[in-house]
Amino acid sequence: MTPVLVFDIESIPDIAGLRLLHDLPESLPDAEVAEFAFQKQRAKNGSDFLPLHLQRVVVISCVMRSDEGFKVWSLAEPKLTEAEIIRRFFAGIEKYTPQIVSWNGGGFDLPVLHYRGLIHGIAAPRYWEMGEGDYKDSRDFKFNNYISRYHTRHLDLMDLLALYQPRANAPLDELAKLMGLPGKLGMDGGAVWSAWLAGEIGAIRDYCETDVVNTYLVYLRFQMMRGQMSVAEHDEEVASVRDALAKIDAAHWREFLGAWGA
Repeated sequence: MTPVLVFDIESIPDIAGLRLLHDLPESLPDAEVAEFAFQKQRAKNGSDFLPLHLQRVVVISCVMRSDEGFKVWSLAEPKLTEAEIIRRFFAGIEKYTPQIVSWNGGGFDLPVLHYRGLIHGIAAPRYWEMGEGDYKDSRDFKFNNYISRYHTRHLDLMDLLALYQPRANAPLDELAKLMGLPGKLGMDGGAVWSAWLAGEIGAIRDYCETDVVNTYLVYLRFQMMRGQMSVAEHDEEVASVRDALAKIDAAHWREFLGAWGA
């Protein structure tokens, strides 16, 4: 089977970049640097959501489903630097050429990875293949690549389910809960920066991992809806995810399974 790689990122303000762009002193605390940027952004458009090139990646969580089974893991600080996190993510695409799946990956996760990868000088030729490379299957990428919004080598579930209409977008948390899945547990994207400042790096990683498993489970239901899986195959795969998570000795998976309906 073609491996399926579901991914989700978490980011924080790029404090070093903000200091550089706004000529802010090193003595100014990180929280004040970020607040300075938030205030400028609010004055500009009413939101403190920073531009994507100023989002520093601190976690990429992944689910890989392949012939070897189901696996969930994270590439995360403090063990890895941002450059290493992004480099390893794209190295996985280089090695496996998986189907990649996201929730709003085209609107947020991938553009962030593009900008930050460019800043760090990271090569990702397989990911950027659009039919002109030296791979033996390069021509296939002309018609189905990771970049095109309307190709499925990258499947942005949120974008596709909304038929590419932003006003029709649904929050992953709400849709997951309506489907009987756990949804978000104890944190959302808006709380990541405050959690980072509090030193709760593990909590950010755990939150990202539960988000990516929610996304995989929504993907399975979508595969059943569009006839790529039978009901029995879907139910069998969902059961295997439950079993795999139950074998991981971690509090966030115990909480996740406890919140998961029948």
